[in-house]
Formats: sequence, C-alpha cells, structure tokens
Amino acid sequence: MKIFAERLLELRKEKGVSQAKLAKELQVSYAVVCYWETDRSEPTAPNLVKIADYFDVSVDYLLGRTEF
Repeated sequence: MKIFAERLLELRKEKGVSQAKLAKELQVSYAVVCYWETDRSEPTAPNLVKIADYFDVSVDYLLGRTEF
C-alpha cells in the first residue's frame, strides 16, 4: 500500500527519527522498517497500531482513509 509507505516515511522524518531508532521503539528489525517505507511489505495489524500510537495518528490516517 503505497500511501502507507509514504505516510510512514513522512511521519518519521517529521519526528526526526532514524529507521534504526523507529525499529527499536517498535521492537521490529531495521529491515522491516525499510521494507515498510519502500512498499515491499505491510505491517501486521498489531504493528500498525504500534505505529499509530508512536506517531499519535490514527490507523485510518496511516492507511489513507483520512487526511488528518
């Protein structure tokens, strides 16, 4: 899902967090974060919730269902 990849990258850069730091915070590997951002894989539902909580956004925003 390209919109998820774009929004994750945008949110991570806005927060000034490296892929490695985000991976550590979410308890996933660095490669997983890289794959998410390059649209090579999608997060599981539990990881999607972790990402939304970490960036204080809704899952709907991450998935492109809302604009804010």
